Amino acid sequence: MITLDTSAILALLNRNDADHVRCRSTLEAERRPYLVPAGILAEIGFMVEERLGLEALDGLLADVEVGAFDLDCGEDDIRRIRQLVRRYADLPLGFADASVIACAERFGGRVLTLDLRDFAVVAREGTITLALEEPG
Repeated sequence: MITLDTSAILALLNRNDADHVRCRSTLEAERRPYLVPAGILAEIGFMVEERLGLEALDGLLADVEVGAFDLDCGEDDIRRIRQLVRRYADLPLGFADASVIACAERFGGRVLTLDLRDFAVVAREGTITLALEEPG
């Protein structure tokens, strides 16, 4: 099971993105469900609409509607999100990334992200693993 970060979703939606094939291949090698924390929905919606347009946003929403991604509300994650935001304030980790980490910690720890610099710091502590490594 894998938890998706905004950066990976953007690459998956954009076939012209340099990391599209890498993210798609990684995702296809994982077992479902593919988790999207509800805590990143507004960020995803905004970035997809701004960078890729309304058609791409509609495609993403259609994927969510038909169950291509499972939404995880993480109602009980707020305490962990607060801990992560405080602990990694120097990154800054922020609410969206902390939501991804808290979700991943509950479901096996795999994260698909292109934000390797920030997520790698957390991964070194062993609560999550990164599905992608730095490109060779």
